[in-house]
Amino acid sequence: MNSTRYYDLNSDALFAQYDGVDAADVHEDWAPTHLREEPGFACDIGAGSGRDANWLAARGWEVVAVEPSALRNLAAERSHPGVVWMDDALPDLRVLRALGRRFDLILLSAVWMHVAQNVRERAFRILSELLNPSGLLVFTLRRGGDAAENVARGFHDTSAEELIGFANRRAIALRNHSTQPDLTRPGIHWETLVFSMPDDGTGSLPLLRHVIVNDNKSSTYKLGLLRILVRLAETAPGLVINRTDDYVEIPFGAVGLYWLKQYLPLVLHHRLPQRPSGPGGYGWAKDAFYRLGNVSPSDLRLGARFDSDRAVILTHAINDACVNIERMPVRYITYPASGNRQLFESGYTRAQATARPIVLSREYLTQFGRLRIPALLWQSLGQFACWLEPVIVREWRQLTTNWDDSASLRNTARWTTPTDQSAAVVRDRGAETVSNDPFEWTESRYDTSVALERAKQLRDDGFALTCVWSASRIRTAPHIDHCFPWARWRNNDLWNLLPARGNINLRKSDRLPSSIAMADARGRMLEWWRHAWIQSPQEDRFLMEARYSLPGLEVDTPGLEDIFIAAQHQRARLKQDQQLIEWQI
Repeated sequence: MNSTRYYDLNSDALFAQYDGVDAADVHEDWAPTHLREEPGFACDIGAGSGRDANWLAARGWEVVAVEPSALRNLAAERSHPGVVWMDDALPDLRVLRALGRRFDLILLSAVWMHVAQNVRERAFRILSELLNPSGLLVFTLRRGGDAAENVARGFHDTSAEELIGFANRRAIALRNHSTQPDLTRPGIHWETLVFSMPDDGTGSLPLLRHVIVNDNKSSTYKLGLLRILVRLAETAPGLVINRTDDYVEIPFGAVGLYWLKQYLPLVLHHRLPQRPSGPGGYGWAKDAFYRLGNVSPSDLRLGARFDSDRAVILTHAINDACVNIERMPVRYITYPASGNRQLFESGYTRAQATARPIVLSREYLTQFGRLRIPALLWQSLGQFACWLEPVIVREWRQLTTNWDDSASLRNTARWTTPTDQSAAVVRDRGAETVSNDPFEWTESRYDTSVALERAKQLRDDGFALTCVWSASRIRTAPHIDHCFPWARWRNNDLWNLLPARGNINLRKSDRLPSSIAMADARGRMLEWWRHAWIQSPQEDRFLMEARYSLPGLEVDTPGLEDIFIAAQHQRARLKQDQQLIEWQI
């Protein structure tokens, strides 16, 4: 019998046993000295009844509780609002790692003996990569007990020496090593080890700085690729096709799509040079690129639909972009002093352009192949996106300023499109569709119109439109609130747009809802999503946007409860990465 099966069959009795002991007493041998007073972000792995997770949350910590057994369902029903539950397990922690987060405390209380010896070193490495600088990694190891029970529960022999050896190989310091008897069962005692991650805080940032600032550039393409990957890591973590300990793979077509979104305004509308002065245009910008002149970059969003005629054009344009990305920035972005070892691995395959409608889904974009990115780099791209994006854009602006060194820059002959018809289409687009800032992502334009019209329609049809935050009826003109503040995370996805009373929306302003506010609004959010989007013409868009932009959603049609839990994870990620001020009604 495996250990999860044992805990499933005995969940009620084990729940009562675990909750019958106070967590502060269980962790008295290390917490008073090593658990910092200022709360942070914690992960309780093998959380069981939620006793320890709730104890941390009551002290102000935000906790992800990982538990693979049926204990999770019992615990989630009565857990603190600061705890978010997850079905995952050692050694892989695949779902947890997909969140792209790091923690100030990772607790493994009475868990390590469930991990087989042949996978422990890998599990320890995964755990250490989930730690923030100065973060604590705490293990409690069981000693003694009935041998038959130990076998039934799937226990393996453990040793402190083995853990210390793993830590030494990862340059992680041992801060505490102690033992104490079990509080209720004679013949059992616990050995506790507390490790601390060094406070270097750099991660992949020196490597990124090298590419952004120091690396030689004969065009903007290296910056263009990095900026696209920052954008995708921050806003579309659900695009990941495959994840291992060492790398993640994303659809190459997504990179090509965002290449078009990025360069359409720069090249067609603002005529900014993307390489030093010289004759000719860009080898990758072929006829298909210029024929996209009548398509707004905002229409090139994940989940968008295109009719058969435009589908052919777009497929050709993405193919052309991917060829250039593979031949240029992927090839020439290398590790410093590595003998030209490439940072990224590409596997482009030419997608067939067929005359039928398409949806910009993960499946369609995977037809163009895959791009492989180091896993730790992908995590850093998402975690530090709010800092990396401005640095990349600043360097990009400086490059184009240096290259804009003569009046010939505005010579339209130098930027002539392949056909006069294509040029005319570009001119006819109208100034209202072109941002004044050539580097602004088109999704960065505030838009609540679809949700506002839907709210008005539902209310006119007799639906009791309710403010998700205050639970009060909306009888006057509804406001649409970005659940996560627009000023800090520019996302117009349907799941992020919620009906609110005007005074509540103004009071919330640009602050992030607290974990308590989110937990309190859960039922109303689910009700709004269900009535507004499910079984409506916008259902596919709603589900696809949630699937791509929220972390931890593994299926193509997630349930509303799953979407809410993923939104809770995203809320915590925004709080941690951007240190946002929280709001509580």
